[in-house]
Amino acid sequence: MSALTLDVASRIVDTALAKGQEKGFAPLTVVVLDAGGQIRVLKRSDGASLMRPEIAVGKAYGCLALGFGGRELARRAAKMPAFMGAASDLAGGKMVPVPGGVLIRSAAGELIGAVGITGDTSENDELCAVAGIQAAGLTPDTGDPA
Repeated sequence: MSALTLDVASRIVDTALAKGQEKGFAPLTVVVLDAGGQIRVLKRSDGASLMRPEIAVGKAYGCLALGFGGRELARRAAKMPAFMGAASDLAGGKMVPVPGGVLIRSAAGELIGAVGITGDTSENDELCAVAGIQAAGLTPDTGDPA
């Protein structure tokens, strides 16, 4: 089993934030959750708005809770809004089904955690999450086929 160590989680977050700065994106908030949904690292850029930590956690948590990347969660939310609303209610409101939530998989495909990013567009948030996961030598799962 691949472990999502503090060093690995920190590398993911720091790389994602650096990618956002490099691209000139709005201030980002990035979280890495382990496979059990617990926060390993959370950083909020200077200037990020008030609820960004909760949104970032919701993006990552939703992916872990249902086992799909944010893009697939968004598709399912569009097709089955009542189910997604009920699932979010069951999760205490901690699910945000949009891009920017990305599952983290080991090289062997094992689920080891998730990243949630918010602050810019969902697509730009996702781009930063993917960059961070890849920089750590792991495989991002956005919910779209590879």
